[in-house]
Amino acid sequence: MEEMNNIAKTYDPKEFEERLYAWWEEKGYFTPEVDKSKKPFTIVMPPPNITGQLHLGHALDNTLQDILIRTKRMQGYSTLWLPGQDHASIATEVRVEKEIIKEGLDKKEMGREAFLDRVWQWTEQYRDRIRTQLKKMGCSADFTRESFTMDDNLDKAVKEVFVKLYNEGLIYQGNRITNWCPKCMTALSDAEIEHEEKAGHFWHIKYPVVGSEEFLEIATTRPETMLGDTAVAVNPNDERYSHLIGQKLMLPLVNREIPIVADEYVDLEFGTGAVKITPAHDPNDYEVGKRHDLPQILVMDKQGCIVNGYGKYSGMDRYEARKAIVEDLKEQGFLVAIKEHSHNVGTHDRCNTVVEPMISKQWYVKMESLAEPAIEAVRNKETKFVPERFEKTYYNWMENIQDWCISRQLWWGHRIPVWYCKDCGEIIVSNDEPTNCPKCNSTNLEQDSDVLDTWFSSALWPFSTLGWPNKTEDLEYFYPTNVLVTGYDIIFFWVARMIFSGIHNMKKPPFEHVLMHGIIRDSNGLKMSKSLGNGVDPLEVIDKYGADALRFMLVNGNAPGNDIRFYEERVEAARNFANKIWNASRFVMMNLDKDLMEEYKDSTNYSIADKWILSRMNTVVKEVTENIEKFELGIASQKIYDFIWTEFCDWYIELVKPVFFSEDKAAKGVAYNVLNTVLTTSLQLLHPIMPYITEEIYTHLEGAYESITVSKWPEYKEELHSEEVEENMNFIIEAIKSLRNLRAEMNVPPSRKAKLMIFATEGKEAFKGGTAYFEKLASASEVEFLNSKDEAPENTVSVITKGAEIYVPLLDLVDLEKELERLGKEKEKLEKEIDRVEKKLNNEKFVSKAPEAVVEEEKQKGEKYKEMHTAVLERIASLTK
Repeated sequence: MEEMNNIAKTYDPKEFEERLYAWWEEKGYFTPEVDKSKKPFTIVMPPPNITGQLHLGHALDNTLQDILIRTKRMQGYSTLWLPGQDHASIATEVRVEKEIIKEGLDKKEMGREAFLDRVWQWTEQYRDRIRTQLKKMGCSADFTRESFTMDDNLDKAVKEVFVKLYNEGLIYQGNRITNWCPKCMTALSDAEIEHEEKAGHFWHIKYPVVGSEEFLEIATTRPETMLGDTAVAVNPNDERYSHLIGQKLMLPLVNREIPIVADEYVDLEFGTGAVKITPAHDPNDYEVGKRHDLPQILVMDKQGCIVNGYGKYSGMDRYEARKAIVEDLKEQGFLVAIKEHSHNVGTHDRCNTVVEPMISKQWYVKMESLAEPAIEAVRNKETKFVPERFEKTYYNWMENIQDWCISRQLWWGHRIPVWYCKDCGEIIVSNDEPTNCPKCNSTNLEQDSDVLDTWFSSALWPFSTLGWPNKTEDLEYFYPTNVLVTGYDIIFFWVARMIFSGIHNMKKPPFEHVLMHGIIRDSNGLKMSKSLGNGVDPLEVIDKYGADALRFMLVNGNAPGNDIRFYEERVEAARNFANKIWNASRFVMMNLDKDLMEEYKDSTNYSIADKWILSRMNTVVKEVTENIEKFELGIASQKIYDFIWTEFCDWYIELVKPVFFSEDKAAKGVAYNVLNTVLTTSLQLLHPIMPYITEEIYTHLEGAYESITVSKWPEYKEELHSEEVEENMNFIIEAIKSLRNLRAEMNVPPSRKAKLMIFATEGKEAFKGGTAYFEKLASASEVEFLNSKDEAPENTVSVITKGAEIYVPLLDLVDLEKELERLGKEKEKLEKEIDRVEKKLNNEKFVSKAPEAVVEEEKQKGEKYKEMHTAVLERIASLTK
């Protein structure tokens, strides 16, 4: 430990942040052992994608996790915070492909192996960047256990789960309607689709009834898909069309006969009541098609272009074809009308391309039986959402869950562990690459070219990272984990999938709590994004203000599940807080006397200020610990801030300064020990939020343990608690504040001393015990106590404060008219408060609906205001005699 007074004069986070992190790692503080004598506490870090650097959302997410981990570490738990990254199949492949295109290279010409080599180079570069950023933020994660979703062991886990689900009949391959991204050229699951309200049109088209002069009018938002129509459906109860059911229509432009079918899917009230059915390009039409055994005609290829066989439309992009088809319908007399229509459009969340539903052969997971126990785990509170309101989102997704499309037409990712025999067509599903076909013994085998959805591997994260499917010590000790901290926007992407995967493979839900946080918005409330150019690089903020300031800004006032706005002014305010702590700590350390501290270390001969700060510290320890247990981290940080800034720095340090210059050795020794205790405890409470500054100061403190990181978390001590002392000190503090305000309003300099005459209505002994504090902090030349108000001399100015009226002979220092003006304003202010309270108490709704305690509190306020009002009137009268 360094000498107490060796701490730098000015607060400069750049001087010690990097040094301290390296020291923590060297000491192994973040690498827990499997210790059966300790309780484990585990958090697995949501793995950021290797597509770029971390943003403010990651900074928030990781700050919240680090607060929980650092607190539990200090409370004696064996804490594991397991970091890692996600390979992010689609996003990473798109990014790397863009890079090689800039070099004039083509992915297909490179071939799979060469392309994957480039992706691995990218991976190492960005994993290193993410790791550096996390360390800069002060994240106390165990990087010796760092994982990556493409690690060999995690790949082994993925194959194990795929094969297991396949053998259980829960994975199947089928031709079904799938969300298809024509830009990324891959299938997508429902969770990867964002629905946006977009302005569009309804094209009304008439389809001729074969052998008749009649037409059936349909309305569609996607006229290009009519090339694949295989029927038109009407509601069986629709009298308008009952005579046409079973008849044929001639499909315009294509000249193919299609049937008119009756199906209750059709809404009688919507549109024309007749719906074109395109089973290969619409999920609802697909279901109608199955019920009526309709053919499925695919009219678009994987790039969203019209396939061969459709004349001039073949080869056209879907939107180009739309224009041509509408023009031809108009020219041939089939277009009835074009109407404005706003509708929901599904877009790929990675590239914003409008997805095209189309039939394709994909691998799926049957979800119904997997979802049921996962729903029950949340209903039974085995897994608890914080805030609880997010359970509704979870249930809504899980209770209406569709089978999960898990195959992706990409090269980067976990290759599907399926091989096809090219001689007999046998499908072989295996953890290991087979050498021959079990059916015909052929060695002519080919592996499925697709990879698995990224979320398939991420779903296993809480246990695959601990060594599963191997039975490791880590898995046995650290699973299930305690808390998952994540944004509310990926409940169904990731949280739900981890829960059902954990239950299915480990027989236990993967975590006890899911702590949801909101997203970070800019100062105008807009979501931060590259397209808007309003993103903020956390490393730039750290470089300017330090990691502690950024962390404090992110957590302070942040409530679970709520979005927060980023203001640079708030980071600056947090840095000012750090500066305040630094300067106050330095002042304390410069004045402490080790010998006197040792001599009086066991003394409890405390002053009222000593007792007060110890009691307040004790209360804050209790409240902050409870807040953190309840995940109210924003409230905890505010309480620590208020205590350190106001009660400790602004009051206690000022209150004990006279002791520094006195000759009373005992008073000094006691005060020094109290200062050291309160400063140490304050730093420990703040450490999980602001780890660097607290460590740097702590290691200079007298009696400090080797590192604040592994020091013991403060505990509540009943013997330090005293409501009476806190109330008494409050009398003194409020009186000093009132006197300071009075002097400020009257422009009386602190150097001008004045006599105080105090008439105490309550807490008289407290006021008497505060004489020295009035002299030091309220510029009192002397303090006299009155037995009644009548004893107050004329030509004094009064201050009405909690428990007392204080009279100050200041008329020779101030302008009488200004004092009367001040009292007049005070009178008006109190009259407004009295009026407000009376209106509230005369409101029957308030009195009948508000809790009794609240009503009683308002009554007491009213009485207090009236007392103060009377006192002000009396003072005005005394000054105007």
